Amino acid sequence: MSEEIVSELMRAHVYRLASTGQRLDGRTLEEPRKVSLERALVKTAEGSARVKLGNTDVLVGIKMSVGEPYPDTPNTGVLSTSVELIPMASPTFEAGPPRPEAIELARVVDRGIRESKMVNMEKLCITPKEKVWILFIDIHVLDYDGNLFDACSYAAVAALASTVAPAKNQGLGDDFPLPVEHWPVSVTTAKIKDRLLVDPSLDEERMADARLTVTTDENGDIRAMQKGLSGTFSYDEVKRIIETAQRVGRRIRPLLQSS
Repeated sequence: MSEEIVSELMRAHVYRLASTGQRLDGRTLEEPRKVSLERALVKTAEGSARVKLGNTDVLVGIKMSVGEPYPDTPNTGVLSTSVELIPMASPTFEAGPPRPEAIELARVVDRGIRESKMVNMEKLCITPKEKVWILFIDIHVLDYDGNLFDACSYAAVAALASTVAPAKNQGLGDDFPLPVEHWPVSVTTAKIKDRLLVDPSLDEERMADARLTVTTDENGDIRAMQKGLSGTFSYDEVKRIIETAQRVGRRIRPLLQSS
């Protein structure tokens, strides 16, 4: 039997289950997978965290250095986010330059953190127009089983929350924790035909017609959104997805905030 036929049979099975409010792994349609979190795993980094979202496994390290600010933000620190999709994480990942998927993933995670103003970047200015702290968020995908957007975002937020700036090594006084002020939480929903599934697993992701990632802060305000795949959402579907993202975000946020 061809791979294409097997895929279509699986898609039909997943949809039939979803039509009755069920999923392959026993979850309800609006139920995310279990999130587990470890911090301070990488001793050579200023902050780090490892997040498992179901079987999706992500490690994030934060490095900080002193450099020049951008000309258009002379009084603000600099944030840079990168993602590495290592081959051992999935048979579909290959070594080499960043793929479009990795670039999109880095931008979505970066935008959620940046637009929520999670870190007060103005407090990372050392000398206006001359010297600021530069934050590097390095994301490494260890195992890919669907929904990297949320797993990478959770790991990045947790790693930033555990980061201590190495001021003493730079001759800039005592080390200090990052000025974290807000808590963005990303929630991704996949659409298969007319059904919406929160936190899609790899099989569900492969069969999805459309995808929408919504990042909200602790007040429930939308800070970032990213639409993916070629399918469409109705106005009512988008509204439902946002409300679900707010609700799921309230459940996950305390885990990211815990020390």
